[in-house]
Amino acid sequence: MFDPKYTVSSRLLENIKRIATLTYELNSKHFPKVVLMTLMQRAHEISAHASTSIEGNPLPLTEVKRILKSKPQYISDTEREVLNYNKALLWLDESAKKEPKLDLSLILDIHATVMEKLMSASQRGKIRQEPVFVNDPVERKTVYWPPDHQEVEALMKELLGYVAKNGKKIDPLVLAGIFHKQFVVIHPFTDGNGRTVRLATKVLLSAMGLNTFNLFSFENYYNQNVSKYFEYVGVRGSYYDICEQIDFTAWLEYFTDGIIDEFLRVSKTLSEKSITPETIIKPHHQKILEYLKKHDFITDSIYSTITERAKPTRNQDLNRLIDLGLIERVGKGKATIYRLQ
Repeated sequence: MFDPKYTVSSRLLENIKRIATLTYELNSKHFPKVVLMTLMQRAHEISAHASTSIEGNPLPLTEVKRILKSKPQYISDTEREVLNYNKALLWLDESAKKEPKLDLSLILDIHATVMEKLMSASQRGKIRQEPVFVNDPVERKTVYWPPDHQEVEALMKELLGYVAKNGKKIDPLVLAGIFHKQFVVIHPFTDGNGRTVRLATKVLLSAMGLNTFNLFSFENYYNQNVSKYFEYVGVRGSYYDICEQIDFTAWLEYFTDGIIDEFLRVSKTLSEKSITPETIIKPHHQKILEYLKKHDFITDSIYSTITERAKPTRNQDLNRLIDLGLIERVGKGKATIYRLQ
């Protein structure tokens, strides 16, 4: 039975507390829809670049942006890696709205998407049926021997069972971190393990309740120092010799460090992009939003009771919040109501 060893160190505990605070602060704010859409596109570009770069893809970010924008018909494998990863991101962002269950079927679908036309149909989206070895690119030698392929499916189901069983017992950050490293330890595919696990971990992290989750590119932190990432997430030796001695603590500290780093980047960017003459929320706009936080809807008639603004300016206020993507109009004429977006 999978029973990971880790300690909730003072550093890990402080990281968890800080992430909770940052999550609350972001979720309590309203941002213009146009700003959120721009940042989501930027996050996809960074994620597609960073996650494929970690695996050795040489394309610079500028080229990744061009490819994602133009989607050329004839592409190389390096370009396909980027497009596949972005395709998976878009799919998972949409799926996150329905709170998908992270099971083996979803993981196989993720792998099939990121490895589309990059490996044979007999291997894509399927648990490996052969032994694999992990080489250190610097040392140019094998440093890790994963478990035998006959045991991989059982080990993956055991890991997913652990995640499901402890969903309400263990902090989601710790659970996501444990899943990420143990997935790498099991190494369930012949290729594409890194890209698959980083996407699957995103699914778990979305359980944190972060409304703006798709604005983040956690892969970017790992790509800033790939050697450090591999040092913390990887293991050395034979799986059967080390599996019971693996300590997840250092990795969990590093893993949450990365989440904080990305939170701070996104928070700073949101603040910079949101404070403009076109997007600033004025006191009368705030009254509408505060009312909607407590009630299901607001009408022009109700708005007139909490403000002294004339009807033409009240219409301007409501239209401004619609333009910013903060509220939506429902119905027509006298039956018109406004709700939070």
